[in-house]
Amino acid sequence: MSRARQPPLVTGISPNEGISWTKVTIRGENLGTGPTDLIGLTICGHNCLLTAEWMSASKIVCRVGQAKNDKGDIIVTTKSGGKGTSTVSFKLLKPEKIGILDQSAVWVDEMNYYDMRTDRNKGIPPLSLRPANPLGIEIDKGRFPQKDLESLFPGMSADFTSENFSAAWYLIENHSTTSFDQLKTAVVNLKKQANKKNEGSLAYVKGGLSTFFEAQDALSAIHQKLEADGTEKVEGSMTQKLENVLNRASNTADTLFQEVLGRKDKADSTRNALNVLQRFKFLFNLPLNIERNIQKGDYDVVINDYEKAKSLFGKTEVQVFKKYYAEVETRIEALRELLLDKLLETPSTLHDQKRYIRYLSDLHAPGDPAWQCIGAQHQWILQLMHNCKESCNALLHSPMLDLDSDVRPSPIGHLSQTASLKRGSSFQSGRDDAWRYKAPQQVVFVEKLTKLVVSQLPNFWKLWVSYVNGSLFSETAEKSGQMERSKKNARQRQNDFKKMIQEVMHSLVKLIRGALLPFSLREGELRQYGGWEMKSELSGQWLTHVIQTVRLSSESLTALEIPNDMLQIIQDLILDLRVRCIIVTLQHTAEDIKRLAEKEDWVVDNEGLTSLPSQFEQCIIHSLQSLKTVLDCKPGEASVFQQQKTQEDVCQLSIGIMQGFIDCLEQLSTKPDGDIDTSHLSVDVSSPDLFGSIHEESSLSSEQRLLIALSNCRYLERHTFLNIAEHFEKHGFQGVDKITQVSMESLKELDQRLFEMYIEFKADPIVGSLEPGIYAGYFDWKDCLVPTGVRNYLKEALVNIIAVHAEVFTISKDLVPRVMSRVVEAVSEELSRLMQCVSSFSKNGALQAKLEICALRDTVAIYLTPESK
Repeated sequence: MSRARQPPLVTGISPNEGISWTKVTIRGENLGTGPTDLIGLTICGHNCLLTAEWMSASKIVCRVGQAKNDKGDIIVTTKSGGKGTSTVSFKLLKPEKIGILDQSAVWVDEMNYYDMRTDRNKGIPPLSLRPANPLGIEIDKGRFPQKDLESLFPGMSADFTSENFSAAWYLIENHSTTSFDQLKTAVVNLKKQANKKNEGSLAYVKGGLSTFFEAQDALSAIHQKLEADGTEKVEGSMTQKLENVLNRASNTADTLFQEVLGRKDKADSTRNALNVLQRFKFLFNLPLNIERNIQKGDYDVVINDYEKAKSLFGKTEVQVFKKYYAEVETRIEALRELLLDKLLETPSTLHDQKRYIRYLSDLHAPGDPAWQCIGAQHQWILQLMHNCKESCNALLHSPMLDLDSDVRPSPIGHLSQTASLKRGSSFQSGRDDAWRYKAPQQVVFVEKLTKLVVSQLPNFWKLWVSYVNGSLFSETAEKSGQMERSKKNARQRQNDFKKMIQEVMHSLVKLIRGALLPFSLREGELRQYGGWEMKSELSGQWLTHVIQTVRLSSESLTALEIPNDMLQIIQDLILDLRVRCIIVTLQHTAEDIKRLAEKEDWVVDNEGLTSLPSQFEQCIIHSLQSLKTVLDCKPGEASVFQQQKTQEDVCQLSIGIMQGFIDCLEQLSTKPDGDIDTSHLSVDVSSPDLFGSIHEESSLSSEQRLLIALSNCRYLERHTFLNIAEHFEKHGFQGVDKITQVSMESLKELDQRLFEMYIEFKADPIVGSLEPGIYAGYFDWKDCLVPTGVRNYLKEALVNIIAVHAEVFTISKDLVPRVMSRVVEAVSEELSRLMQCVSSFSKNGALQAKLEICALRDTVAIYLTPESK
């Protein structure tokens, strides 16, 4: 069994007082389950059910009727809960009666009013006071499509208040299934309504009959009196009186109603003005709304409102509308200027640029804002590049820093740094902030400049691409007209944009050339792009790092799909930098080779070699390794040796390096310790401490140094120079055969000079002692004793030869045959000469001579040459 519902309870009413027909909202609990459940509603004892509108179980809206009591409860009655109670009351106010001439502060809304005769809670206009169902029978809506009815009755309407009313359309739409009997009933209803209208008109006449009769009686009495008197005088006086009465009545009426009519005219004009303001408030409020939305940055809203106002009032002839529309145009023009300023502001993101361009396009801004933006970005990038140069130049000339000092490390002692420089990008990312204080300012400048271009140019290029394909105005094709205009403009300005990109590339390349390759610029360009005061040229390591930086920048720009012909100038710069890096590295290597003289310690190994040839070879190998990344060709790069001049320069420098070492050997071999040439060394390098190793080994004689140098020359000829030639070939050097040939010839010449010098040192004393030794003690070949053995002079010569052998053997066993052969040859030649000078020999003398010659021959038999034999 279902539980009984609680009776309704009213807990609130808003407003809680008012005059009759005031609309009120009733709130409470259990106010019914639906509209059909509500069966009663009284306020202050008056039934308000007819105007009640059930909203929910806690809310009902209705209008207060003409209540009997001034104050009373609100009672709700429902089927489900019965009669309810109220905890609040409503106070009915009596409306003040307003005379026809009294002023009232109440504004009467003449367009809508409440009519109890039709639907109880709908305000309807006075022209539509009509029954909802004119036939008075049940409406049964048919299922005919509206489009079919419109095509069947063109130009007609189913609304019976319309001039083009079609009865057939109305019947098909509302009574397509109604029976014939019901339609007969409908005819009867229509006739009754027509009779009621006629009776109603007649009733108005009947109600005023008494007035008509009174007026008729008055006129009859006046007419009879006039006939009875029969005189013109009476008629004239009566006529005059009647006219006076009528005039006074007219004057009184004018006096009474003139003020009222004036107020009515004023109210009508005010109402009309308010109606105009209300109807066109969008236009009148638009200037202020535009300013507010601009301040908030809601440009889309401003553009939409402007488009709407332009379509509605753009061609208006009404002066008021013209005035306000002119205000709108003034503010829109200011907005165009504001957006153009924001568009040309720098720096700005690509997203903002696209947004402002679209706004200006929608506002039909004059000119081509997109192209203006591209031009502004181009000038800004150029300005940034020159500002970068000025700032780095200012640091360069600052007395606080001395960044021009050449921090070039030696290729021998700084292999780890060379390796890190070769890696390029890892070196760049892995360094700390102190790197910038160690790096030359030109290198820092190139880093900043390329980073600036690589960061700014992509947005510039993408802006142009968007301009070309029309996506600046719409990502979809919904604004095809603007997109087509954009594409047409882009085609016309393609060459102009190409010149912009080329100008950026030329500026980038010339600024780098001005910093690193000033000799490659003309005098006029040098004044604009140069201005770097270099105390010394950059080292090969820094140039390698710069090349890596420029290469990475070139790769980044290539990834943007910029045409290769625009980037060719960067490839030419990279090629020149590579050539310069090779030249500088080889020049510095030549200087390092000259410095090897002070590194000679004269410590000989088992083969009679010092560390000098090995140091020479390692120095060249390390230089070539540092050039590996420079020599290797990246995609799109040409070989560094493609130009004949480069080949010749590199070949001459390579020969110079080899010749430099040969000169270094000669210098060490022939000059005393104190005479070593240090003019090519810097102050630091030529400090006395670096020669300590040479002075410590001062016990070596000049002959021993010559032997060591000869041993080194022999090793250079057989091993070192050939190894170096292989490395040159491995790294792609041209003219290696020429380098090797010229170097070998110079080396052989040095070797021969040193050898002759040593032979001169050693053989001359021996040769010079032969003649005095032979004739010592007044010896005479014609008169001498029987030979008893070899004489002392030969023994002394042999001892000296043995001493030479011992000295050479101590240094290098391989040199012994060569040296001994020449010494024996010199002794043999001198002995042969001395024997030929003897005029005649005695028997003993001949025997003595043969004994000594044979003794010498047998002693040095293994070192005899055809000449010495």
